[in-house]
Amino acid sequence: MRVVVALGGNAILRRDQQMTVDNQRVSIAEACVPLARIAAQHGLVVSHGNGPQIGLLALQAAAYDHISEYPFDVLGASTEGMIGYLIEQELGNRLRNDRVVTTLVTRTEVDASDPAFSDPTKFVGPGYDDADAATAAEKHGWTMKRDGEWMRRVVPSPRPLQILELRPIQWLLEKGAVVICAGGGGVPTVRSADDRPEATGDLLVGIEAVIDKDLASAVLARDLGADLLIIATDVNGVFVDWHGADERRILRAHPDELDPDQFPSGSMGPKVRAAAQFARETPGTAIIGSLQEIDDMLAGRAGTRVSRSLAGIEYERTSVAPSASA
Repeated sequence: MRVVVALGGNAILRRDQQMTVDNQRVSIAEACVPLARIAAQHGLVVSHGNGPQIGLLALQAAAYDHISEYPFDVLGASTEGMIGYLIEQELGNRLRNDRVVTTLVTRTEVDASDPAFSDPTKFVGPGYDDADAATAAEKHGWTMKRDGEWMRRVVPSPRPLQILELRPIQWLLEKGAVVICAGGGGVPTVRSADDRPEATGDLLVGIEAVIDKDLASAVLARDLGADLLIIATDVNGVFVDWHGADERRILRAHPDELDPDQFPSGSMGPKVRAAAQFARETPGTAIIGSLQEIDDMLAGRAGTRVSRSLAGIEYERTSVAPSASA
């Protein structure tokens, strides 16, 4: 079976942790325990988020001078290498380093006219109180929006169209490698006309944005012909009436029964949209749930399962659940 696992931010750095390499390494090492169990039995592709990391790199560059600021496509490529290296090392160690685990810097094509470029929504970087957020916005020209109790920077998040490195990912999988790719949704890339005399096609150029990693993972899983897409977060499924009197967990659903707009746009909404998109476009199954329940998710006993083979929607009434990570 071919499995794509999209790691949530909590698998790399918990919300209450400082963004140090040691903290990230510890969290990633824990995440690699269940990932190694999947890799031992199935073909595995791992994607991951990069919101805090790319925000930190952008902040570091901005603190130097405006001339030295790196665009978000370059910063995204940097985080793919940085986080991919940590996953590659920890997962390789778990697999006794006798299985090839490799990281591929991945470009994701988006539409330059996507309306997301005029309405930034993707959170990046650390949280600020209101006063510090106002200062950062004025100093750097950033757009800031509220994320829970904090204000955070937001950047455009266009819809992913295709993964441009799909063929080398397929080649690596065919050779038995575990592939880490599409980190942070991949480097946002657009097509532009090439007016050079010797031109034979369009130019591919990076653009300032951050692509939602769950939506990019759904496109990746679809085009790879994956049997299963696991969207890993820090809760054990998708909940309706979150923290309300009628809180329920969705056990399983046909993709047409799910409305992504019913869920928070900064956390569970994109996960539901990605799961429904993958299940609608393929014969495969998408599961949203806790990485620590990976064995039960593979066995169909945990998480929220989404598939065209399922009829309707089934709920389980629950007690109050913990908060989800983006």
